[in-house]
Amino acid sequence: MNQAQIQPGDCTGQADWQAKALLFDYRQAANPVRRGLTEPIGYHQWGASLHQSGVTAVLPLDLSGELGCNGPATSPALAAHFLRILPGDGLKAAANATSSLFFVLQGKGELRWAGQRLNWGAGDLLVLPAGETPLLQAEQTSVLYWVHDGPLLDFLGVTASSARFDPTHYPAALLEKELAQLLADPSSARSNRLSLLLANRDLPQSRTVTHTLWAMFGVVPAGVIQPPHRHQSVALDLIIDCDPGCHTLVGTEIDANGQIVNPQRIEWESGGAFITPPGHWHSHVNTSGRQARLLPIQDSGLHTYLRSLDIRFAGGLQTGD
Repeated sequence: MNQAQIQPGDCTGQADWQAKALLFDYRQAANPVRRGLTEPIGYHQWGASLHQSGVTAVLPLDLSGELGCNGPATSPALAAHFLRILPGDGLKAAANATSSLFFVLQGKGELRWAGQRLNWGAGDLLVLPAGETPLLQAEQTSVLYWVHDGPLLDFLGVTASSARFDPTHYPAALLEKELAQLLADPSSARSNRLSLLLANRDLPQSRTVTHTLWAMFGVVPAGVIQPPHRHQSVALDLIIDCDPGCHTLVGTEIDANGQIVNPQRIEWESGGAFITPPGHWHSHVNTSGRQARLLPIQDSGLHTYLRSLDIRFAGGLQTGD
């Protein structure tokens, strides 16, 4: 019996598989990150007034409209929120995510997750893997900073189904003790960053707080200008505490002296947050008379796995004198 000759590209029982095929001149499409196409990540900040009054609520720092993705999303891979919880209230932090990080800015309460309970208070940080939706109940008026990787999963079209790490709690007392020891170390005077990187024993290679998230608990001492550095991860920076006179300088280039060219200045506010775009040089500055504290959260866990972090430093620590 003679059979019909099948030609390359033939398909049966379906629509034309070539209908959506496109070809571009490489010179026109090699870098689609530009205005009107794949929007670049810009400079944004949010003040503490967002979470200092009102009812119990999840308050997303949502830029999904600008990013052209489903929301809420603060960057292509991460979503940041403030959680405001009044005394006696409970709030569910629901997200399709493999990693959720919570930092307690103020208040105290209890977390219920997967049949377990954990008491939390101001200055505590905790991370949860994929699993049940956590319930946070407050004894006092509480504010938490919550970051998760839900936008990344939404882009990939997947659902978080398995835990990559155990739930982990970093108590405020532990963070303060370790930070005090770091600041007392004589070698810290020559360091670019005076900070603690939070890590997890389940992730020995990346040395990150989860397999996608990176967290740094640190200070900018009074009178210090931190030399610029840059990385390909997006930073969602939380200002834990500062006085007026603290700011961050951000820009795309540095000059021969290691200074940022035509920098954008982002003023700090206690309890506020801002974005540092990927690949942008940035320098934290404290011209006040008191130490400032910050908590940047990044998607560096993912970049470390991809070997694409590309972190670079312009120099050592400087003083404003």
